[in-house]
Formats: sequence, structure tokens, C-alpha cells
Amino acid sequence: MSVGDSGDTAAFAVETIRRWWDLVGSHAYPDAKRLLITADAGGSNGYRIRLWKLELAKLARQTGIEITVCHFPPGTSKWNKVEHRLWSHVSMNWKGRPLVSHQVIVDLIAATTTRTGLKVNAGLDQSYYPAGPR
Repeated sequence: MSVGDSGDTAAFAVETIRRWWDLVGSHAYPDAKRLLITADAGGSNGYRIRLWKLELAKLARQTGIEITVCHFPPGTSKWNKVEHRLWSHVSMNWKGRPLVSHQVIVDLIAATTTRTGLKVNAGLDQSYYPAGPR
């Protein structure tokens, strides 16, 4: 999971995927030729956002993997079980703690674990991501 101090942009979203692929995905799935991404319908990774599509295409070229995105219908982002189950544990972990800095947020997210084996990796991305074309 990436925490940023720039705006929530398509470039930031794709950079988060790139970092996951470089640090985790390419090692866990060394023979992968394709990547499936599920995303909600709005925000920086919306199906109408031109920069999202451009940045994903650039990532596909750089990694040599085919990237497919399936968007949840508008208003149904909570159908994304991974996100829903992940954030419930993260929010329980930082409940009642003041979020006074980005590093505190990253540390609290990274300290999230469950009895069933969930361990969250988190990092601070201090790059600036302009909004770009929509």
C-alpha cells in the first residue's frame, strides 16, 4: 500500500501498481504474462480517465505484461472484497491514534496483521504527481 502527499492522481495509482509489481508481484509470479486489476469506477483510476489508461499502457510496455482492468459499476466499490477486508483491519489498527504525520500513517498501516496471515506492506511515496489530462 502506498501513502502519498501529492494529489490522488492516475499517475500515483499506476506508480503504486508498478511498485507492487517490482517488489512483490514479479517475484511471487515470475512466469506471469498478464495482470488483472479490479478498480472502482471513479477517482484517479476511473474508466474515463485518460491518464489512467496512458500510464497503464506505459507500465505494460515497461514490464512486458498484458494488463486488463475490470471496473466495478458506479456506487459498488465495496464489492471489492480485498479492499473492504483490508481497510477494516487497517482502520481497527489505527483506531484512536492521532495521524500526525505521513510516517505515522505508514507505520500503522504496515503494522496491520491478522490471525489468518494478512500482513500489509506500506511505504511513503513522496513524489509529486500532477493531475494531468483527464
